[in-house]
Amino acid sequence: MSLTDLAATIAARAGADPDTSWTARLLADPDKAAEKFGEESVEAIIEAVKDDPARLTSEAADALYHLLVMCAARGVTLSDIETELASRQMQGGIEEKARR
Repeated sequence: MSLTDLAATIAARAGADPDTSWTARLLADPDKAAEKFGEESVEAIIEAVKDDPARLTSEAADALYHLLVMCAARGVTLSDIETELASRQMQGGIEEKARR
């Protein structure tokens, strides 16, 4: 599944019943969505430090899902993120960081 597919699935579940859809439940509670993203990010960091590629892969997938849900809950789309990334493409990382 691509990130585009995942974002489309998240958007499609926005109207689902929060009692039966985890995605709909998180979309209905942006603070909970942010909390879950934070948890999954920390779990990915732990697996990276442990140097466990299989577990890191799993946790990274969870983090990406929760990142997209958190953003969607606040009205930020994958397209918005891609546009921002494209605007940074011609800048060096240090230069871009200095502009923020």
